[in-house]
Amino acid sequence: MSNHLLQVKDATKTIGKATLLHPCTLTAGKGEIVALCGGNGAGKSTLIRMIAGISSLSGGSVSLDGIRWTENRLAYAERIGYMPDEFQFGSALTAYETLSFYAALRRIGRDRVFELLETVGLLEVRDRKVSTFSKGMRQRLLFAQAMLAKPPLLLLDEPTNGLDPYWMESFGRLIRQAASDGQAVVFSTHQLNIAESYADRALFMSSGHVRYSGDIESLKKEYLSEGGLYGAFRSLVTDKEERIRKEG
Repeated sequence: MSNHLLQVKDATKTIGKATLLHPCTLTAGKGEIVALCGGNGAGKSTLIRMIAGISSLSGGSVSLDGIRWTENRLAYAERIGYMPDEFQFGSALTAYETLSFYAALRRIGRDRVFELLETVGLLEVRDRKVSTFSKGMRQRLLFAQAMLAKPPLLLLDEPTNGLDPYWMESFGRLIRQAASDGQAVVFSTHQLNIAESYADRALFMSSGHVRYSGDIESLKKEYLSEGGLYGAFRSLVTDKEERIRKEG
């Protein structure tokens, strides 16, 4: 039996004649952090929504802890803490009320709500309406929501968007702690420095294709003279895309 918690095998997504995601294979084990790297339109969010069970697969399979969401949606969902790229909270709710709502859905107690509000730096503003929050504050609340139940898999779509340098560093510390506690973390980012600093493995994606999948430390060593992960991404993705455009 595989020791991978998450297994994505040849997953594809098509809408009409458009292919949003070409065959993609991804695994993540307990205690592992995997970064999906690429620009806008690379296919990162499409892949994350398919793993979350929000978007159906056109082909291939996704399983979590041996469970497919098409077979047991509740058991599958209970194993995921999902943070979307963009989300509109209820305009009349405070930060405390918002997180308490999600805690009730997860059957999580009040102490955990206060713990996470403090963890993401929102305890002192817990009674403010979320509609008054900055982008970074909303991101931190979304992250707290994902962490509520300490799920086996944290699935985070562009989690550092809108964060200042302090909270970017804090994000890295928190996902490393989650990994050390045995959780798997999969997050998307267009910021290669975030992937380089905190992830164990990376998928380089562009135009719905996976251009590379592997170990970050090996990439950094191989492309050390070319700027580490930036040089690797440029060689494996950017330059390849430019060649394709010229040939096409």
